[in-house]
Amino acid sequence: MQGTQIPLFVNLTSDDSHRANMAITFGGNQHDRGHPLTIFLNDKGVLIGSKANSTKFAEQQKALSELISKGATVLICPMCMKHFGVKASDLLPGLKVGKPELTGGALFKDNTKTLTW
Repeated sequence: MQGTQIPLFVNLTSDDSHRANMAITFGGNQHDRGHPLTIFLNDKGVLIGSKANSTKFAEQQKALSELISKGATVLICPMCMKHFGVKASDLLPGLKVGKPELTGGALFKDNTKTLTW
């Protein structure tokens, strides 16, 4: 069923805990309904993907890990990682560092819907 549903691409640009919860929860709810999900941690959102911030973002990191285990894709912006000092070795397991082909492939997949928080 999942392969027949319209994909959702969530662009998470914030390190605000409420906005992050909204993005992750909304995306997760749609993923549970069969929509392939990609969450892109972008701008300050990259801070959520760093194990160094596990205390501040424990709830969000747990939710992201659960989504990854259910087949969702979580990408993280390499330029933003560099800007905010997030190292690849410090990322949550399962996160994928974005690159034009990978990120663009998810964003521009036929019929993909996008949301930003």
